[in-house]
Amino acid sequence: MEGPLRNHTDVVRPEWIDYNGHMNDGFYVVAFTFATDAVQDVVGLDAEYRARTNCTLYTVEAHVKYLRELKAGAMLQFESWVLGADAKRIHMFHNMWNADEGFLAATHELMLLHVDQNVGRTAPMPDDVRRRLAEVVTSNAGRPPEHVGSMIRAVG
Repeated sequence: MEGPLRNHTDVVRPEWIDYNGHMNDGFYVVAFTFATDAVQDVVGLDAEYRARTNCTLYTVEAHVKYLRELKAGAMLQFESWVLGADAKRIHMFHNMWNADEGFLAATHELMLLHVDQNVGRTAPMPDDVRRRLAEVVTSNAGRPPEHVGSMIRAVG
């Protein structure tokens, strides 16, 4: 595996369309959440792990960049990077592509914390998950995605 993960696709659902005739901003985050779930499956933080351990990931910071409008029925392809990880944190980034027309529609950068819900606080991830995360980080090394670390600022 080299470069970003490409293990999630979706479609813009009719119920995701707002009064402006395009995908509502909140549903971009919903779609990105599904892409995050797909990465969790790859690294061993899947539904079985969550049920067995009562541990999960909480998003503690996120930045969405809306680049182009999406219409109902558009096919979506996601590229996902794990940019870094330590015992309790994962720094992740996604690109959302309109697969039909070949344009980058949005990006999502986020920080996740591994939480043991039995005690209600962060906890280290198991060694096998940390090894798998390290493998994905290594495969994602090289040129980072274009919009990583972008911030909001006034134009002018």
